[in-house]
Amino acid sequence: MSYRVVNGKIYSVEDISNSLYNAAVKNKSNKQASAFEKILDENIDKNTGFSISNHAAERIKDRNISLNENDMKKINEGINEANKKGSKDCLILYKDVALVTSIKNRTIITAVDKSSSKGNVFTNIDSVVLL
Repeated sequence: MSYRVVNGKIYSVEDISNSLYNAAVKNKSNKQASAFEKILDENIDKNTGFSISNHAAERIKDRNISLNENDMKKINEGINEANKKGSKDCLILYKDVALVTSIKNRTIITAVDKSSSKGNVFTNIDSVVLL
């Protein structure tokens, strides 16, 4: 199961898909939004959420990493900053957690806590964000 973070809250992808489908069905009866509104909504969504891969979700659970709503907002800000700098794959260091993140896809690929990170080598990253 994949997860998506929107405005600092975690949702499963199925929950988002169902709510988007219901909103689309409801919106069909209304007039279509202007092209400007569609573009604006797409760009707002790009900066307000990110996904957590299945692998990362398992690592977060297995390693008892606890992230609250404020933590998610900070991580999202880090992703936005890396994106502004043109990063593609980034290591985000936040508190005692290292998050390997695909900036292009806005997806956390894996999560490593401080105790598990000793001796690890992070490859295929082009930047580091320190939060």
